[in-house]
Amino acid sequence: MSDPAAPLLESRAAPLGEAFDLLAAYRPPLGVFFERRGRGVSGGTAFPTLTFGAADPSGLTHVVDVLRSSAISGSDVTPVAMGAIGFGRGGRWLHELVIPRRAVRRDHRGRAWRVDTNSVGNRAEAPPPFEPVIGGAPHEPFAGIQLRELPSKNDYEAAVRDSVDRIRRGVLRKVVLARTIEVTAERELDARLLARRLRAVDPDAYTFAAPTDEGVLVGASPELLVSRQGLEVRSNPLAGSAPRAGDPEEDRANADALVGSAKDREEHAIVVEAVADTLRPLCAQLTFDPEPILRETPNIWHLSTRFRGVLREPAPSALDLVDELHPTPAVAGAPRDAALDTIAELEPFDRGRYAGPVGWVDGDGDGEWAIALRCAELRGHRAILYAGAGIVADSDPARELEETERKFRSFLDALRWG
Repeated sequence: MSDPAAPLLESRAAPLGEAFDLLAAYRPPLGVFFERRGRGVSGGTAFPTLTFGAADPSGLTHVVDVLRSSAISGSDVTPVAMGAIGFGRGGRWLHELVIPRRAVRRDHRGRAWRVDTNSVGNRAEAPPPFEPVIGGAPHEPFAGIQLRELPSKNDYEAAVRDSVDRIRRGVLRKVVLARTIEVTAERELDARLLARRLRAVDPDAYTFAAPTDEGVLVGASPELLVSRQGLEVRSNPLAGSAPRAGDPEEDRANADALVGSAKDREEHAIVVEAVADTLRPLCAQLTFDPEPILRETPNIWHLSTRFRGVLREPAPSALDLVDELHPTPAVAGAPRDAALDTIAELEPFDRGRYAGPVGWVDGDGDGEWAIALRCAELRGHRAILYAGAGIVADSDPARELEETERKFRSFLDALRWG
C-alpha cells in the first residue's frame, strides 16, 4: 500500500428495488461500473482510493482488510473496492482501486443494495443523485482522417511474422500482439452512453467503465478472469476465434471450422493448461470442460473453457486469485516472461489498463474480475481503441490483422453512440 495509514471506514446499506438500473449510479470520470446481465456493482463519486501493487500480496490482502473493517448495521452486505488494474508487470502494475462514496450492488440472488461509505468520524457529504441514462441517435460514421493507427497494418504484420519466427525457434509457444487506433471524435465522448450501448449490444458481456491516468476505460469484455463467491471459484478463459456472418449457413460453417482448427485449438489449449495449473493447488475440487466449447458474441465466435472449483481453506480472496492468474496466456502468451518481453519489444505503445483485470472485491473477499478487452480509453474528444490477436506457430499475419480489424469495426460502430 502506498498509504499504510488508510482511513477507518464505516458503511451503511439500504435495499433498492429489483428494477434499479446499475448504470444510473455510475458517474465518470472517477466512478466505476461493472455489470453482466444486471448483476454487478456501480459507484459514483470516489471516496478514498487505495493504491496497491498487484505483484504485492500483502497489498492485495490489505485492500480486503480495510473493507472488512467497515461495519454495516443490519445488513450482510459489505463495501466494495472497484477499478481496473494495469496490464504490465513490476512497478507498472501500480494502479488504483476506488471505494465509492455511494455504490449500488446487485448480487447473484438478484438483490440490489445501496451502500454508502465514509471515514469514521467525518461528516458525510451528500452523494450525487441517481440519474438514468437516456441515449439518442448515433453520430455519423468516423471518417478516415479521424483515425490514426499504431502500429500501421504493415508494421503489425511484420511483428506477427517476427513472433512466428520466435515461436518456431522455440523462444516461446504463444504471444498476444495488440494494436491501437486513436479516434478524434470532434466532440466530448460520453462514457455512460457508450457503456449503455455496449451493454445493449451484448448483455452477456462484462460491461465496464473505470478511471485511468488520462481518462476513462470503457468496454464490454466476453472473458471472465476469475470470480469468487464464498469457497466457489470460476474462470472462463477464451482463446481462438472466428468471424460471425449474417448468413446462418456461413455463420455455422465458420463456427464448425473454428472447432476443427488445429491452430486455434493449440492457442486455446495453452491458456487452459496455464489456468488449470494455477487454480489446481488452490482448490479442493476443480472441474473444467474436457473439450473447448463455442462462445457466441455478436461479431466473433470464441473457443471457451469453463472452470469451476471449490477453494481450499483459508480461501484466497478474489484479488489474491487475480494476482495468481494475471496475465494468462489469453492476453500475454507462454511462457509468461518470454511473452511479456516480446510484447514490450514489438508493441510500440504501453497497454495501460487494456488486457488487465477490471472488476470488484468486497470485505468478504468475494468479487468478480473480467479482462479489459473490447474497450477504448476515452480522453475528452479522443478515444484510444485496443484490439489484439493470439499468435502461435501456424499464425498467418494477414488473418491476425483481419481479426484485429473486425474487433475495431464493431467497437467503432458502438463509439458513435457515446
